Amino acid sequence: MYDINMLTLMSHHNRWMNEKLYAVCASMSDDERRRDMAAFFRSIHGTFNHLLLVDRLWLGRMTGTPFSLESLDQELYADFATLARERVEKDAAIAALVATLDPVRLAEPVTYTSFLKRESVTLPLGLILIHLFHHQTHHRGQITTLISQLGYDFGDTDLIYMPGAATAYFGAQPLTAKGAQ
Repeated sequence: MYDINMLTLMSHHNRWMNEKLYAVCASMSDDERRRDMAAFFRSIHGTFNHLLLVDRLWLGRMTGTPFSLESLDQELYADFATLARERVEKDAAIAALVATLDPVRLAEPVTYTSFLKRESVTLPLGLILIHLFHHQTHHRGQITTLISQLGYDFGDTDLIYMPGAATAYFGAQPLTAKGAQ
């Protein structure tokens, strides 16, 4: 059984972290964002592009609106402002999808053709969502390393420091200090 509250929390954290990292990177020069720093997708911009590309792929699979891609490092947007705007829209779409889900829908199978394996795969929608959030976290970790190497501070990234984390998980009745004991 998938925990809808946990997926909601992950959706909020996903959006919060993307907003934080894009805000820091907006203060950088384009040269800094595009600098090849030997990361898997070379640069901050390349990694942001990869995340948006793959989120489109997974959302398309989950919603029945396929998104095709040429490669995992395909550049969707050369312009950072456009990339940032599209990230906001995609995070809103992810949050909207999560808000519509229930345990039955989360367990429903999603069948797609794997881009990497070139074969048909069937997985529960809930597992795909967990993977989407895990994938985001993995690559955002790479981005925070690159940001640090460039001398910028991105602040706290821990889920427990996200404003409203308890409310996002527990709903309208977050734990109080007494309830947490």
